[in-house]
Amino acid sequence: MQRQTLAITATFTAEPIEESLGFWMQELNIPSNIAFAPYNQVFQQLLDPASLVSTNQHGINVVLVRFEDWGKFQNGGEEAASRLNAYEKIERNVRDLLLASKSATERSATPFLVCLCPASSASVADLKLTTFFLRMEELMVSELRGTSGVYVVTTSELAAAYPVAVYDDPRADKLGHVPYTQAFFAALGTTIARKIYATKSAPYKVIALDCDQTLWKGVCGEEGPHGIEIDPPRKALQEFMVAQHQSGMLICLCSKNNEEDVVEVFEQRSEMPLKRDHIVAWRINWGAKSDNLKSLSEDLQLGLDSFIFVDDDPIACAEVEANCPEVLTLQLPQESSRIPEFLNHVWAFDRLKITGEDEKRTVLYKQNVERELVRRESLSFDGFLASLGLKIQISELQPQHIERVSQLTQRTNQFNFTTVRRSEGEIQALCQAGESECLVVRVSDRFGDYGLVGLVIFRAGSEAIDVDTFLLSCRALGRGVEQQMLVKLGEIAKRRGLDHVDVTFFDSGKNRPALDFLENVGTNFKKAIDGGYFFRFPVEFAAKITYNPGITEPAAAGSSPEQPAPSLSRISHDGGTQSRSALLSRIATQLYSVEKVLEVLESQRLRARPELAETYKAPRTPVDERLAGIWAQVLGIDKVGIYDNFFALGGHSLLGTLLLSRVCDAFQVSLSLRDLFEAPTVAGLAQIIKQGQVEQASAQEISAALRELGDLSDEDVMALLANQDDG
Repeated sequence: MQRQTLAITATFTAEPIEESLGFWMQELNIPSNIAFAPYNQVFQQLLDPASLVSTNQHGINVVLVRFEDWGKFQNGGEEAASRLNAYEKIERNVRDLLLASKSATERSATPFLVCLCPASSASVADLKLTTFFLRMEELMVSELRGTSGVYVVTTSELAAAYPVAVYDDPRADKLGHVPYTQAFFAALGTTIARKIYATKSAPYKVIALDCDQTLWKGVCGEEGPHGIEIDPPRKALQEFMVAQHQSGMLICLCSKNNEEDVVEVFEQRSEMPLKRDHIVAWRINWGAKSDNLKSLSEDLQLGLDSFIFVDDDPIACAEVEANCPEVLTLQLPQESSRIPEFLNHVWAFDRLKITGEDEKRTVLYKQNVERELVRRESLSFDGFLASLGLKIQISELQPQHIERVSQLTQRTNQFNFTTVRRSEGEIQALCQAGESECLVVRVSDRFGDYGLVGLVIFRAGSEAIDVDTFLLSCRALGRGVEQQMLVKLGEIAKRRGLDHVDVTFFDSGKNRPALDFLENVGTNFKKAIDGGYFFRFPVEFAAKITYNPGITEPAAAGSSPEQPAPSLSRISHDGGTQSRSALLSRIATQLYSVEKVLEVLESQRLRARPELAETYKAPRTPVDERLAGIWAQVLGIDKVGIYDNFFALGGHSLLGTLLLSRVCDAFQVSLSLRDLFEAPTVAGLAQIIKQGQVEQASAQEISAALRELGDLSDEDVMALLANQDDG
């Protein structure tokens, strides 16, 4: 994979996020550079064509926004004149940010991730202010929802996925505008990494579920449909799978049971969230589950790389992993109460956006099953096609098509001439540049609407149309649609007075049906090139291509199911290699919370005290010991001497801010970065703390005396003064 640049711009000091982000990029084996834009320059980064964000061509742009920062700092950091002015400024900045974001995405093919970060706990305590922030967040989400290449993370999404009890750090915020604790930065980094994984991984399409002890507690063949229990963890699992179905996943059953026993459960246990209508196909028998998964793969015409298999049985999981290593195999936790948490932290289930085709995918595949039944019963394939009443619509790309078009380039492999993958931003930029044209293909028949299933991207030169992308979803193959797509290009070329339609084919190892089509159409026009073939079709020939079912059999009826796009299928870890199943299971079982992530980060950060000119001197007092412990934790060093210089140990101003925040909390004193620069040792800082505590104690004594004096009457005060004079 090409090295990715994670360009980060924020309304606050965001550098502490680098540690967790770097950890996750290494875990996911995504080669990357993490780069931070200058402090608090979000608008400049989005609007300046020469900025870090605008020039990022390979990776992802991350925009971190805390609305509170815009009301808190104004004209060199001065406080806003009034709350009303702060509200007005924040709303104006939000609307400007929306415009800047849309402008930036139009210029860039790189995805944008906008993270809306929580306000300080002090602001959250203000109900009116919290309501205002929520309204601004809703405005951001609604306005950016339809913007291609932009993904929004809300404060509620952050809190739900990785909750942090103490998330804000008022002292560090005041010292260096570092508003969050280390725990929250770890949560934020993990969330961003999870989104990056979703953008860089081919999406899964099918979930194959075991039944006994997975969908329900108990064995239906022994206990009957009313003997099995839909306990809270299994009910949560079923609800999770229904949500996956609604987001476009196909749900199948793959279980060792008598089929009639499972059917009875679905028919008689009406309280189950997962219904029979949610299931697109099943294999319920006593055969090996790996064989049944292969059979489902053939029926659905989807590669095993598209499958997630969920089972409670470690033996069944091991059998599938051994015989179907392409499948993502997930073994449920033995402790059933952990099932909901486990599923929520399997990153493979994440969806960045859901298209209209996603929402009706199960219906589309069920319609295809009906078509196959009719095809098998037809006396001839010609008769089958005639009975379909096929309607093909080829039209220009519209803005609402961009998400689906990008999805097609990522998913379609079997009938794809070049297998070029493009993000939403790349599709949009390609069309806006004016050099390329894009056609989309919709198909329907008497069984229903296939949806948007085809795509052609081409450039018109002085003599020929040059085809950049030509692809068609497997569910529409072999019905004359691909011929009509090529005819359309021939007609366009003819109208423009061009001579040829030029098509390039690159062999991906999975797109043989595309080459078969081109050779069947015009093998006489084929010329070998490096990595594939070049076809130059005369315009008159291309415009008059017809479909002959007797020559071109439907590719979808063959034995090679569609495969997903190349993904992070094998991931390097600890010097070795682990499968997707191992990685994603490890995340869901060992790295599912901020606390777990912090444990790993702290263990990786720990290093031996470097060699210094100063001899190590152990702490002498309780204050020294506590300070040395804080220093060691912040710096990631096994031990710190009381005369060790903070900056010689690898400290810098950002770490100094974090250090002082913890010291101030631990000793209830007020310190500044200047104190650390002037006394950069444990011993020196201990002296400042002791002096501050003495001064604070004296101030408290004076304050107490004044309060006591305030409680006395005038006569008591006069008597007290008279006694002092007598003394």
